[in-house]
Amino acid sequence: MQHLLSLKDYSKQQIEDILALAKDLKAHPEKYADALKGQSVVTLFEKPSLRTRVTLDIGINRLGGHAVYLDSQNGAMGSRETVQDFAANLSRWCQAIVARVFDHQTLVEMAKYAKVPVINSLCNLYHPCQALADYMTIAEHHEDLSKVHLVYLGDGNNVTNSLLLAGAILGATVTSVCPRGRNVDAQVLKEAEALAELSGGKVQVADSLDDITDIDVLYTDTWVSMGDDTPLEQVAETFMPYQINQALLDKTGAKQVLHCQPAHREMEITSEVMDGPASFILDQAENRMHVQNAVLLTLMNRDTH
Repeated sequence: MQHLLSLKDYSKQQIEDILALAKDLKAHPEKYADALKGQSVVTLFEKPSLRTRVTLDIGINRLGGHAVYLDSQNGAMGSRETVQDFAANLSRWCQAIVARVFDHQTLVEMAKYAKVPVINSLCNLYHPCQALADYMTIAEHHEDLSKVHLVYLGDGNNVTNSLLLAGAILGATVTSVCPRGRNVDAQVLKEAEALAELSGGKVQVADSLDDITDIDVLYTDTWVSMGDDTPLEQVAETFMPYQINQALLDKTGAKQVLHCQPAHREMEITSEVMDGPASFILDQAENRMHVQNAVLLTLMNRDTH
């Protein structure tokens, strides 16, 4: 039995297989209408969500399965009962657990005691399903991902970490450009660099776009992560040089813009770009559903087509 806690545990072939299945799910949904018939998936949310909750609920329904939503109204994981007991009980009722939590260690402990696949739908360190959706969206416009240069701009966070790991495994070039002291997790960077050496890819960090060329995709995210109460205006001066706007598109020649949303328009990205021809942000949001379904079918061994 396999879990999805971080993409660093996956091979290039495994990721490519998930992306290929997601592509087929998107193109031929009728083939998979009963793929999860008789199966129940618990979706657990310690953090609020729009895209993750809706894409999971609707996606599981499209596969003929049953999604059971649990929020954190009974307190943080481990406060009312241990994560061990929580995971063990759920394993008697459902066939998979998808969890959006604050602390990655919660997922590690859950996977240790669960008898069903555990899927990370966001934690403080990683956002693997988002990165898979991102590379699926890029692959819809680039035949060879190993020839793609993705540049992330803004605050180094869980999304950035997963973009680096996925890109490194797939052999792509990924550059994280963040203000000093706000770049990606040092341990994740080290792991991504090692993976890139194996694949022929390249990962790098910088605090400026100067001297970074041949950019295909520009990517950004909110400057203040969920759970951080810092007012956005308070960090705007630091991050405004990293805004994605039309002038930056003209300067870099990037043809594709991504944002995992929710977006703060006129802050990390302008409305002109977000609503413009280079924006593939809504495709990216849709692809979350297809990728998550592909992960579920793969880990639940339900890919029978």
